[in-house]
Amino acid sequence: MVLYQRGSESDELSPADMKAALFEAMNKLGARRKVLAIPPDYTRLHSKAGILTSFAWEYYGDALTDVLPALGTHVAMTPDEISDMFPKVPHKLFRVHDWRNDVVTLGVVPGSYISDITEGRITYDWPAQVNKLLIEGGHDLILSIGQVVPHEVIGMANYNKNIFVGTGGSEGINKSHFIGAAYGMERIMGRANNPVRKVLNYASAKFAKDLPIIYIQTVIGRNSSGKLVTRGIYIGDDEEVFELASDLSIKVNFEMVREPLKKVVVYLDPAEFRSTWLGNKSIYRTRMALADGAELIVLAPALKEFGEDKAIDKLIRKYGYCGTPKTLEYVENNEDMKNNLGAAAHLIHGSSEGRFSVTYCPGHLSREEIESVHFKYADLKEMMKRYNPETLKDGFNTLADGEEIFYISNPAVGLWAHKDRFND
Repeated sequence: MVLYQRGSESDELSPADMKAALFEAMNKLGARRKVLAIPPDYTRLHSKAGILTSFAWEYYGDALTDVLPALGTHVAMTPDEISDMFPKVPHKLFRVHDWRNDVVTLGVVPGSYISDITEGRITYDWPAQVNKLLIEGGHDLILSIGQVVPHEVIGMANYNKNIFVGTGGSEGINKSHFIGAAYGMERIMGRANNPVRKVLNYASAKFAKDLPIIYIQTVIGRNSSGKLVTRGIYIGDDEEVFELASDLSIKVNFEMVREPLKKVVVYLDPAEFRSTWLGNKSIYRTRMALADGAELIVLAPALKEFGEDKAIDKLIRKYGYCGTPKTLEYVENNEDMKNNLGAAAHLIHGSSEGRFSVTYCPGHLSREEIESVHFKYADLKEMMKRYNPETLKDGFNTLADGEEIFYISNPAVGLWAHKDRFND
């Protein structure tokens, strides 16, 4: 059931528009006694989920008893991040998702089904896990809030990913990520219908149908001035709102380049990207646009770690981004990798498979650290001087000496491809 829908490639929804949309949808639901909001964390600041959560607080008041950021494997939000992203929402409402301990299993998707949809590549069962607050909290409304955008693990982000991954457990997160990696990231990105989504949809239909979830989905794009704007908002209780948002996101967030790109420069906003766990979106989102032998330069002023989770950071440092065959070999022969399939999937996603080079320009990691995980290193100050984000525009740029580059100011809001590598 769709409670509200509005969006187009030219829409620029104001905060007042989003507030009106949310209030209209909530009016249709009627009064609620106890409400749980599940927005993303600060790494999705641009999603507009923060202001929508603030509007939900304004609408429900004391009936909004809990806010559970969908951290997945990310670190907990700081008080300053909460204040910045969720204006006026009391800090006492925020709960921290512990993906290793605070979860319950609703049911198990059988390996026989997963084998069928992955062409036999994955045969294990998958546990549908969520934070126990969703089951034990006694809420009569759960607001799942987030942005639909092309995504490396699940094709298009959000919808029930916000529930089963954002509030999921270690086994569920790890195994879902590995399903996507084994099936093939380039066969998934930008596609709403894929094996990982089918697994989550199975879980929604079989195990979560009694949870009172309403999905609030945004689509964010850039206007002609390069400013991030809200292009759409869709509110409802089933897959239809996700499909509507996905259709718009592909029009807004997907760019098909004329020719394979030979040199791409990506800037990672310090407020969002402090790890390669997140910063490798620069690789995920551009790989289908990059030519063989291309160079990808990543300007990462806040980069201080590889994994936000200490155990995952250790695994990345140990094995590095070494390509699919080698990573699968490590999984086969090493218990620490077998027990951390999400990390293994990330190592596959973050490798160029030797097809193009990746040069990281970190604010805090050393040359030795960067090169130890099989990336190239360049000095941030020197590269920021040559490729100044304040003077570059998104898309093609020709520098003073004639060098042509393709610049991306935020890899999290788009997907870039060449037709030869994207066959819908």
